Amino acid sequence: MLNTVTLPRPALRRISHGRGFWIIAAAYAASLAFSTVPTPLYVLYQQRDGFPTYVVTIVFAAYAVGVMGSLYLAGHVSDWLGRRRVILAATLTQALSATLFLAWPDVPGLILARLVGGAGIGALTATATAHLSELRAVARPSEDHGRAGLIATVVNMGGLALGPLFGGAFASYSAEPLTTPFVFFLVLLLASALAVALVPETVERAEERPAYRPQRVSLPSSARPAFFGAAIGAFAAFAITGLFMALTPTLLAQGMHQSSRMLAGLASFSVFLAAAAAQVIFAGLARRTQLRLGLALMTAGLVALPVAVTTSQLWLFLAGGIAAGAGVGLGFRASVATVAALAEPPVRGEVLAALFLAAYAGLVLPILLVGISLIWLPSAWALIGFSVLELGLLAWSAPKVLKR
Repeated sequence: MLNTVTLPRPALRRISHGRGFWIIAAAYAASLAFSTVPTPLYVLYQQRDGFPTYVVTIVFAAYAVGVMGSLYLAGHVSDWLGRRRVILAATLTQALSATLFLAWPDVPGLILARLVGGAGIGALTATATAHLSELRAVARPSEDHGRAGLIATVVNMGGLALGPLFGGAFASYSAEPLTTPFVFFLVLLLASALAVALVPETVERAEERPAYRPQRVSLPSSARPAFFGAAIGAFAAFAITGLFMALTPTLLAQGMHQSSRMLAGLASFSVFLAAAAAQVIFAGLARRTQLRLGLALMTAGLVALPVAVTTSQLWLFLAGGIAAGAGVGLGFRASVATVAALAEPPVRGEVLAALFLAAYAGLVLPILLVGISLIWLPSAWALIGFSVLELGLLAWSAPKVLKR
């Protein structure tokens, strides 16, 4: 009998923390872009199957419900399970969502695909934000820690911006507009997962895992008013992005008689691009100044949008969306900075997950209300109600965050 020798498996070669930072940023952006690529495509499903507008909001709400459920159940587990492992699982979950879009393109399948995709994003958002900060701290220890946070929030909004642009282009120019986008992103997400597997881990896993528990907020009582103020501000900011992610084609068609799929994609793209650009342009301003400017821009946009739909002024609709988007970028960045400063490193992922949980709740309730109200109300009246609700939430949250 021959003796066999078992050779040890070669260790997976890791890359540097600096390169890992950009790989995580790219994978994060790809997942976020995939999450918004259906925006200009909903109207194609609607035309094909003949379902009413409120079904679009239900499909979209399934995504937000998936995000919230995942954030509550798993958004914090990377603090002890490890960042890389959670990001890898989340990216593969997004790939599963793309597969469901391809395999089951009917309404039940769309709902399931969006629910699964939302679960992936929920596990990804806080984890990727924390991982980017930690990778940057190792790669550039002398750099201002706020720069990693800036890049993370720009990647967040920039990724969301690219999705509608890709979706609008595929919807306008592809021979198979309900297939090609998902094949493209399936390949991109699988490639991203392979790259993520090579990124260094930044969390030292304990030999004995703590007992599992759902999400909670671990903050001293003195910090909680600022946290809840930031959370409500993030809720209001994401409600604006949700409006453009779910209902841009409907609002353009009903309010301005514009049915171009590319225009719908560009309108949503401009909102998220403005959010990303504002964070870069005004990065040198103090956090309080950024927050004040963000509130002013969101207020201007929330006033302009219903006026634009009432008067059928396309330019005002686009300008209002850009102003609101820029305000969202600044307001959301201020919320993230506030919460990150409140939390100690061992629970930072958990507290950021709670912030994102509140933010993504803003994608559910207000947008469902708008979608359902469109059954009985004209677009302008639905937008007026939305704007009044949003302005009230912003007025409540601002003083609490500005006190920090």
